[in-house]
Formats: sequence, structure tokens, C-alpha cells
Amino acid sequence: MNGLFVYGTLRFPEVVGALLGRVPPMEPARAAGWRVRALPGVVYPGMVPDPRATADGMLIVGLTPAESALLDEYEGDLYEPRVIALDGGRSGRAYVWKGPTEERDWDPEAFAERHLAAYAEGCRAWRGTYR
Repeated sequence: MNGLFVYGTLRFPEVVGALLGRVPPMEPARAAGWRVRALPGVVYPGMVPDPRATADGMLIVGLTPAESALLDEYEGDLYEPRVIALDGGRSGRAYVWKGPTEERDWDPEAFAERHLAAYAEGCRAWRGTYR
């Protein structure tokens, strides 16, 4: 396994930095057989299986065990950590959504434009309450 594949809010260095206090190395990655869907009533997405789709994202490398535990806690029970195949023969751990989704894909550009700054600030506040 090469790292953590992130496809939603964690693909943004501002969010990762707010949660971890640093931004580990990140490189572009893709996961065939997966789709990133909008979720009802929230600004973050969920990744679900879809044999006709490919999820774009980033691979975060160099996470410490403590950082991985923090991200597991942050993602919560609605996501299942799972190792998935990535482009270039790589693999990575990813958070797979377990609940219902919207019928539309999540739009990272719209998220960045409308929600990123406030979302990152919320992540910083959450990190202040973490253990």
C-alpha cells in the first residue's frame, strides 16, 4: 500500500493542513471502478463503487500512525477504510462511503469556490477538540 487515496475535501492541502498541522507529500492519483458522489445535505462527498467510472484524487504519502488514526476518527463510521487499486499499479487506503448519495457527482471546483475556506476553519476547530 502506497498511502491514503483522497478524493473529496482531503484532496485540498488547506483541509489536510488544518487537520494535521502539516501537509504531507501529495501526488495525483485515479481509482478505476469508483465514483465520487455528492451527499444529501452536506458539502463533502462519498466514494462509491461504479464499474463505469473513475475517481480522481490525490495520494497522500508519509502519514504517521497518529495522523492516520486522527483521519480515521475524523471520517467517522459512515466511511469504511478499504485498500483499493489505483493507477500505475499502485494501491492505497481510501474511505469508502456506506450511506445514500445524490444522483449527481460531487464538484470539487464548486466546493473550493464556495466552501473551502469555511470548511478548513471548521477542520481546524475540530482538531482542537481531538483527544
